[in-house]
Amino acid sequence: MQRYFLDQPFDERNRAVISGDDSKHIIKVMRMIAGQEILTVYGGIASVAKIEEILDNQVVVSKHCELTQQTEMPVSVTLVCGLPKGDKLDLITQKGTELGMKRLIPLAASRSIVKWDSKKSDKRIERLQKIAKEAAEQCHRNEIPEILPVQTVKQLIDYAAMFDVKLFADEEDAKSDVPHKIADRLKNVYHGQSIVVVFGPEGGLAREEAVLLQEAGFLPVSLGPRILRTETAPLYTLSAMSYEFE
Repeated sequence: MQRYFLDQPFDERNRAVISGDDSKHIIKVMRMIAGQEILTVYGGIASVAKIEEILDNQVVVSKHCELTQQTEMPVSVTLVCGLPKGDKLDLITQKGTELGMKRLIPLAASRSIVKWDSKKSDKRIERLQKIAKEAAEQCHRNEIPEILPVQTVKQLIDYAAMFDVKLFADEEDAKSDVPHKIADRLKNVYHGQSIVVVFGPEGGLAREEAVLLQEAGFLPVSLGPRILRTETAPLYTLSAMSYEFE
């Protein structure tokens, strides 16, 4: 059953209006008609709704029942990814959404080859947010991951004070005699906690950035003996967390 996120809650008559791209999708792509059912989500709650009326640019639906199935990761995971080349951030956004991430923060790291123009940054964030929304609908999430504006390492350190657990993927740690395996780091994480994990761009984090993160309470973590691509590491980490907590 097709899933759509509502901009507003159901009213006192248990009705809601779907407009914009979603209404076009219902009418022109899915070619749905009055009487058919869809899934709607608002405020993290999914409901079965019936199409009551199809207008030119709007679809009116009525709530039939709420669903109790929980599809969100039991821990809140924020990915911080060094700006990569090409469309790799699109891939991380899409697959990260499928794997349960709560939030994505692009990071302007010193080794990031790509530099986002401030004038184009808003459009790129908007594009990523749309990708996250579409992926959340496809994989039946009850929440759409949030895509934040680009941050520097220092801005990230200030923002990350709110998290229960702070980690960063460290190639040097992986090469050490006693690497800090991700499984060991996750042993001290509990349901309901918030986690932020930092990944470098192509070439990894610079050592001075790693030092700044450690001084701010971030713990290094090894993702295994092999060097993972910048778009692979976040997905590897989310998969490990899903195995641990789900």
